[in-house]
Amino acid sequence: MLFDLVVTDLAIIEHTAIRFQPGLNVLTGETGAGKSILLDALGAVLGQRASSDLVRTGARAARVEAAFGLEGPRRKAVLALLDEYGIEMAPEEDLILVREIGVNGRSTARINGRMATASQLAELGALLVDIHGQSDHLSLLRSSEQRNILDRYAGLMPLRDDVAHCVRELREVRRRIAQLSTGARERAQRLDLLRFQVEEIDAAGLVVGEDERLMQERSVLQNADHLRQSALTAIEALAGDDAGILDASAAALLRQAEHALAGLGEIDRAARELSERATELVVLSEDLVRDLRAYAETIEGDPERLAEIEDRLALIQSLRRKYGTTIEEMLAYRDEAAAELERLTGETYDRDTLEERERQISERFIRLAAELSRRRAEAARELADRIVASIAELRMGSAAMSIEVRQRDDAGGVRFPDGRTLAYDETGVDEVEFLIAPNVGETLRPLGRIASGGETARIMLAVKSILSEVDETPTLVFDEIDVGVGGRSGQVVGEKLWSLTDRQQVIVITHLPQIAAFGDAHFRISKATADGRVVSTVEELDERAREEELAAMLDGVPVTPESRANATAMLERVRAYRQRRHAPQVRAS
Repeated sequence: MLFDLVVTDLAIIEHTAIRFQPGLNVLTGETGAGKSILLDALGAVLGQRASSDLVRTGARAARVEAAFGLEGPRRKAVLALLDEYGIEMAPEEDLILVREIGVNGRSTARINGRMATASQLAELGALLVDIHGQSDHLSLLRSSEQRNILDRYAGLMPLRDDVAHCVRELREVRRRIAQLSTGARERAQRLDLLRFQVEEIDAAGLVVGEDERLMQERSVLQNADHLRQSALTAIEALAGDDAGILDASAAALLRQAEHALAGLGEIDRAARELSERATELVVLSEDLVRDLRAYAETIEGDPERLAEIEDRLALIQSLRRKYGTTIEEMLAYRDEAAAELERLTGETYDRDTLEERERQISERFIRLAAELSRRRAEAARELADRIVASIAELRMGSAAMSIEVRQRDDAGGVRFPDGRTLAYDETGVDEVEFLIAPNVGETLRPLGRIASGGETARIMLAVKSILSEVDETPTLVFDEIDVGVGGRSGQVVGEKLWSLTDRQQVIVITHLPQIAAFGDAHFRISKATADGRVVSTVEELDERAREEELAAMLDGVPVTPESRANATAMLERVRAYRQRRHAPQVRAS
């Protein structure tokens, strides 16, 4: 249920906060006062597209915040969706949605304080609120929407999902069969290329990191003479040459320094640390000489090994130009090519296997689609009767109605056991059309051809009152439900709207006092000029203010005693109606 809606800097709304109540919430006000802006605000926070034109002049951004309380299955569905988004929600926590629309066109969204996307708001919004405006009434005229209504009423959505999954499988296997027929030569060429690539990379026997090791070894072999001579020169400088001239070597001079400092250390303890460091240098120089001799012995030119390295690096370079800049990328390319090769040579590209798969899927689809058609036909008769009864309650006359479920032949479709080849899609093989005759004796015709705007809106209300029994959406919003409805019919429209509150919260924007009188909470939207600017405000009305508002809706302003009396009488009639509805039924003995 929608608890709170807070709107800031949106169009002519500077700041307003509405606390909605359970039951029927009605919003009234003069044309242009801002009722449609509130719907824009609610739509924005529920993920609908929002234009920067909505930002109030002079403001940096518009902000809409909505708080929802969740119960039962709907809470579980919302929690599951939040889990997909990585958003946690405490057991007793309300759901807070926020949308900001910047004057620069950018918008931001938050769910319980966490950054989100508009599409995530829209997914949540579909679970929380069902908004019906004029465009939604018009959607009732589309065959696809009429099919959706029938399927929702009959509880056929799970079966329809199975049909949709089956259709996707059938289209995919048919696509593969067609690909075999039209792309045989291209597939053969692709197979040859993939085999060559995999074999070429495998034959190279690549090892990750070997190119770097080979380049290092090549560098040593190419510079063997220089490296060995540099090592010998360093040895001579440190230890002298083979002729025994040692007095000028670094090692000899270090020993002289060590000997001199040793005498100092015996006399002056402060010089002992200097003596120790000199001894350390002598040891390090001797270790360095030993390591240099060992290194010089390992350096040796090897022309044959150098040639092998050059050939190997040339091969790696050749493969690098084809398959990737590193050996890791080349091996990854090889694995991808091998996987594609397996797919192209596996059973998914075997014609016999594919045709058998198509036969199995077609049989399953025919079975599911036939069951869907049968259940639609049964539900169509029942739903049509219920809509006719609901239309009568709304005083639209003695209408007759039929819901037609039919199929269309299509040579490219699916062949059924009766010999017909039917068009199909993810909803099955049925076309659904609502046919209506508004008056007795008239011919049934498609709804879109004969229904006026007001009739369409009331038929939508009739449908919603029936679907509410199976609809778990906690909040219904109706705008322009009273289009073309006069005062005589307003009472019954109000009764129908109020009856929906047995299962759902209802919010309605109306111009009719007969509908507004049924509100469990009544909000008046008005506009005024402040500091040279128009500002829209919303206030919840108490009983006295409600009478004034209904009186003004009945007879304009200033309110007269007669119109006030009429408003009071209207409220009394509504209270009496509610008491009758809630009174326990007494059986006749």
